[in-house]
Amino acid sequence: MAENHGTLESQIDTLLNVEKQMRLAGDVAGTRKAACDILRLCFEASAWKTLNDQIILLSKRRGQLKQAVTAMVQQAMQYIDQTPDLDTRIELIKTLNSVSAGKIYVEIERARLIKKLAKIKEDQGLIDEAAELMQEIAVETFGAMAKTEKIAFILEQVRLCLDRQDYVRAQILSRKISPRVFVIDPSKEKKPKEGDAVVEEAPADIPSLPELTRIYYELMIRYYKHHNDYLEICRCYKAIYEIPSIREDPGQWIPILRKICWYLALAPHDPMQSSLLNSTLEDKNLSEIPKFKSLLKQLVTMEVILWTMLWNEFEAEFDSEKYLLGGSLGEKAAEDLRQRVIEHNILVISKYYSRITLKRLSELLCLSIQEAEKHLSDMVVSKSLVAKIDRPMGIVCFQVVKDSNDILNSWSMNLEKLLDLVEKSCHQIHKETMVHKAALKV
Repeated sequence: MAENHGTLESQIDTLLNVEKQMRLAGDVAGTRKAACDILRLCFEASAWKTLNDQIILLSKRRGQLKQAVTAMVQQAMQYIDQTPDLDTRIELIKTLNSVSAGKIYVEIERARLIKKLAKIKEDQGLIDEAAELMQEIAVETFGAMAKTEKIAFILEQVRLCLDRQDYVRAQILSRKISPRVFVIDPSKEKKPKEGDAVVEEAPADIPSLPELTRIYYELMIRYYKHHNDYLEICRCYKAIYEIPSIREDPGQWIPILRKICWYLALAPHDPMQSSLLNSTLEDKNLSEIPKFKSLLKQLVTMEVILWTMLWNEFEAEFDSEKYLLGGSLGEKAAEDLRQRVIEHNILVISKYYSRITLKRLSELLCLSIQEAEKHLSDMVVSKSLVAKIDRPMGIVCFQVVKDSNDILNSWSMNLEKLLDLVEKSCHQIHKETMVHKAALKV
């Protein structure tokens, strides 16, 4: 063993002299080959400590060529998965990381090394350390990295932040990815011009763009679930639903379409929710799940929904969601669904009544007078509705009190319309008279 060690040292010394001569002569290919041969000898002899020492030594040599450092780092990265134990692997990664730190020509290799190290830390249960390691790297500035690899790296950063429940940082990192990047047609992408940085091919383990689209929206669903932002969750499921590979497989799109329907029902009423609701109702695939089609139709129909009947009809479906894609709808989902039904009913009542007693309103909503007043007040505060409550009289007024200027403007418009009609009528009468006179003369 000592003899082999001595032989290895003498071989390394010989190659170091060759490397020095080549480096001083400015021979890129020769320097690169000599450096890589030294690493190969250490690997074949399983001298991992020597390998780490030689990597640091070669990288620090005076006037070391960039191409030689790049070749060394790339070759040593191939040995990471062949290390005998975890400690040796971590030591090699840390060595390569220290060599590549601050060198722009090996920034991609450094990002890949950090990702490997973060994966090891995560497997050890050190989520915080893994997340902090990943956050050191700003891949969005790497011009030579493939687009899919950049997206995959940022998504890994977001996932680790969500795992450690750092929702603020997760949102900041997610904003580095524009959703438009997933819908760009590859044929319309700009071709690199002469002189531009050469973009490397993404490694084989990086998912394709449609798969990354799904991962991105699934992570965003996790983020929005924390804030109970039902409309944004619905929009994320809608984006997943539009992926061509999912649209082709009913086994995949049916659970997603169910989730879209549920989150539309849970989302507060606003123009975006209304637009999504109507576009989803027009989807032909909705006929495959008729129960959910009837749920959405009830929400767009201007009729009061009886909560007890609705819950009896959909309770089993609601409970079964926890066993389907995406899991349960949330802890507060049942309570929020009831809230949405009450809001829908109040909006319907406001369309049919200009004034109504609180007693009658509470009867229509199947609530107590206090609960009906609370829900109505909440909607007025959120500006979903315009209403005034006369508490001594117990009357709710849904009419908007018009400003005097608005009343005068509406009068003037009505007068203009009336005068236009009079003018048109006079013209028609005059025309008929002239035709009649002409006919008599003949």
